[in-house]
Amino acid sequence: MSPESQRYDFRSDNVAGAAPEVVNALAAASVGSADPYGNDPWSDNVTRRLSEIFETEVAVFPVATGTAANALALSALVPPYGAVYCHDESHINTDECGAPENFTDGAKLVPLAGKGGKLDSDALTTALGKAGIGVVHRVQPAALSLTQATEAGTVYRPEEVAALVDVAHGHGMAVHMDGARFANAIARLGCAPADVTWKVGVDVLALGGTKGGCLAAEAVVFFNPALAEDFGFLRKRAGHLVSKGRFLSAQLDAWLADDLWLRLARHANAMAERLSQGLAALPGAELAFPVEANEIFVRLPAAVADGLEAAGYRFYRWDGTLLRLVTAFDTPQAAVDGFLKIARNLSEKA
Repeated sequence: MSPESQRYDFRSDNVAGAAPEVVNALAAASVGSADPYGNDPWSDNVTRRLSEIFETEVAVFPVATGTAANALALSALVPPYGAVYCHDESHINTDECGAPENFTDGAKLVPLAGKGGKLDSDALTTALGKAGIGVVHRVQPAALSLTQATEAGTVYRPEEVAALVDVAHGHGMAVHMDGARFANAIARLGCAPADVTWKVGVDVLALGGTKGGCLAAEAVVFFNPALAEDFGFLRKRAGHLVSKGRFLSAQLDAWLADDLWLRLARHANAMAERLSQGLAALPGAELAFPVEANEIFVRLPAAVADGLEAAGYRFYRWDGTLLRLVTAFDTPQAAVDGFLKIARNLSEKA
């Protein structure tokens, strides 16, 4: 593998570095002293910025990982005998090693199928009709978890979220949103963040900064302050109250300032669009889902996929020929164009 090709890693936006603005802010925050445990000016700024961005007063709790953000948020919403309804390919169901069940002291995840990574309000209604509400032998529906953007790289429209929330709230359930790629979703939708969260009934958002340009920073954002009353204790009990909390908040503060979070997301999305269009033009190529954020799921002829790997490019295989490629806030256009050039050459030879 050549040094040049090593730079072109499309496995995930987790492989990217951090935005220079975030790194510089972190360095600046390291000078001098500050009150610990989030009682610092950077943490105050994050709450202020997010209240402005979402057009409402929010309660904000920075944590270091997306798993902690999701699992702790759910722990504030559900009792141990509760059930969390989610997509069967959601991160909380497939990639968090039982953390939601652990942090909720045993609440059950109830996965539901849905096309393109999305849940459907009619299917949710049907599932809840069979849930055994009020039956002591059954876990009780307590929360709905939505992923925005989804694990398939698709995006819920505000009206889709509203329809699902109406069903959930109608059954006395709270609504959690896994927003690991929330910035990419907003960049695609072009709507106000409020329009696809609290204005349509979302109660808590796990806002991801790590994939979007931070080093390691997420924020649990409560739109319903009553739900956040005990969250500080839950975070501390779980070991996620960071002593030098300013270093989490300094990242988020810089990321959110001057719409940097959206500018970075727009770039990632644009690179995904460029890459997906080029791949879709190859003979035998097929996009598995619409490309609406920064993830691409594409089926390529085996010779092309194998040849790209041999050339040094990295990506995940969901099965033999279905590939997942993810662009990031710092993906160079030259990397996309180079990948497509080799793919075209391999396709012509196949």
